[in-house]
Amino acid sequence: MLTLVKYSIGIGDRFAHQGKAQLAALTQARAAGVEVIPVWNKSFREHSLIGTSPADTRQAADAAVAATNWPAAYFLDADHIGLKNVDGFISSCDFYTIDVADNIGLAPDPDAIARFMSAMQQYVGPLDIPGLDGEVMLTAEELQQIGEKYLNAVSEAGNIYRHIAEKKGAGNFVTEVSFDEANLPQSPVELFGILAALALEGVPAQTIAPKFTGRFNKGVDYVGDIAQFTREFTADLAVIQFAIKEFALPTSLKLSVHSGSDKFSIYGPIHQALMKFDAGLHLKTAGTSWLEEVIGLALAGGEGLAIVKDIYRQSLERYDELAKPYAPVIDIDKSKLPSAAEVAAWDGDTFAAALRHDLGNANYNLHFRQLLHVSFRIAAEMGPRYLNALEANEEIIAQQVADNLFLRHIGPVFLGK
Repeated sequence: MLTLVKYSIGIGDRFAHQGKAQLAALTQARAAGVEVIPVWNKSFREHSLIGTSPADTRQAADAAVAATNWPAAYFLDADHIGLKNVDGFISSCDFYTIDVADNIGLAPDPDAIARFMSAMQQYVGPLDIPGLDGEVMLTAEELQQIGEKYLNAVSEAGNIYRHIAEKKGAGNFVTEVSFDEANLPQSPVELFGILAALALEGVPAQTIAPKFTGRFNKGVDYVGDIAQFTREFTADLAVIQFAIKEFALPTSLKLSVHSGSDKFSIYGPIHQALMKFDAGLHLKTAGTSWLEEVIGLALAGGEGLAIVKDIYRQSLERYDELAKPYAPVIDIDKSKLPSAAEVAAWDGDTFAAALRHDLGNANYNLHFRQLLHVSFRIAAEMGPRYLNALEANEEIIAQQVADNLFLRHIGPVFLGK
């Protein structure tokens, strides 16, 4: 079976120009003593907005790997797919994030409930899960509720998995199951039930993305109770290790943190928990490379700075259109956005300081950052103007991309520094 190693990172690359820079950061990680495998991820929505295809992403990833002599594994993720759009990813991808959040709470087949309850009877009562603080009690009533809430979603994950396996062959791709876009977080007991159901369904998940307490907004820090997140994350690691043994799930199974980019305040707790359990992690950093491109263009000055100012001006004019698809994962106070006229007067350093996620810089503006995060389609509409600027300013942009990925993400999460 194609197997994901212990640590991996989802590195979105909106315009497929930053592969070499991203691999430079991962090469730094290898030199520092930790192997983190790249997974280029791009969703159907992002391809649709930009006008690209999974084949474009595959071509760019393969070219970057060849150009840098990357010596380890790498993957291409069909991010947040379902049955209605997975076929376009089959020929190019070897990693599939199966999103079944919309099926949570839908009534499952009564026979599925009966099978689940029968298979899980032995776990009714006290559960002694190593690594959890205190004993967990699983009642028959709670087990029934878990089945009613999640079995339809697990069944759909099975349908999608088998559809992919029929076309690619079982074992030729990595499977992730995503619940992170649910309305409420899953408890450790619910995660235990979900993993049991996935095993019964025959889905060999290697990563699972639960929903955690708090806000995981795009490209900005975690908003929520850090102590509570730490308890949830630690408990989930314990449940996964227990479930792997109990249900014969893939030994490579690990947590996946979605919208994980720039969650600086929880990177320390994540690292400590990983060390405690000697556990793996898949961290999705998504759109940070796009924002680093914008920062690099701003610092380059000239046409690069003119382009990013134009993108911002248009983003204000098209705010509702751009923000609507991402409403659940952004929190923008429009009153704190600088005007287009104000930004037009900025130099490159000022623009970069407002955008770069540096909490120690008084000029950093998280509202400005979130708006630009969802404004990549404006750059796509610029076509050659934007892409030519990326190529003309490759060196300064690559430095931003590599430093951001290694210093702000890989270092704190995987190296603890």
